[in-house]
Amino acid sequence: MTKDQKIKSLISELSKIYPEPRLALNFSNGFELLVAVILSAQCTDERVNKVTADLFKKYSAPGDYLKTPDKDLQEDIRSTGFYKNKARALKACCQKLSEEFQGKIPQNIDELTALPGVGRKTAAMVLGNVYGKNEGIAVDTHVKRVIQRLEISKENSVDKMERELMELIPREKWTWASNAAILFGRNICQSRKPKCPECPLRQWCPYPDKTV
Repeated sequence: MTKDQKIKSLISELSKIYPEPRLALNFSNGFELLVAVILSAQCTDERVNKVTADLFKKYSAPGDYLKTPDKDLQEDIRSTGFYKNKARALKACCQKLSEEFQGKIPQNIDELTALPGVGRKTAAMVLGNVYGKNEGIAVDTHVKRVIQRLEISKENSVDKMERELMELIPREKWTWASNAAILFGRNICQSRKPKCPECPLRQWCPYPDKTV
């Protein structure tokens, strides 16, 4: 199968399983999702959701993070791991949001990725899931695994893989495809124990009985 054929098959099958895929992270606005994604680095979504359940009650705007002493913020996010680095990233991000964007999330991927601690994956997730703007594809570890195993792309660089996928997938499906592939990678095409027998893509996967 060609890459175009594989992408069409992937989209077709994933649309049956995840017609309206939603992120596992809890949020009610763009700023909350931005914070949640920053905290999700090297941490499970479940843990992040437990932390943000209280965090979002305490901090509702960039200014709330900026006026909080470093030690207090670190303690509030400690259980997400790497809490000192994440606290610094949050404050730096909030500083620029306050100084250059009046505390509001910029709805342009170039401006959003200019914020400290915000890469294209984070920006694409925020813009797509909150504002309905398909400006990128969020290539996380799950998406990268699925795409590489299906040999749609052999790129190791997430930026190069994203550019390749953006050429293969219709723009109006970028956010949907990101969310669906993340769920598929998390639930079926798992890292160590992929559920190959129940995989709807097994018939044309190059590794139908893959084990790691």
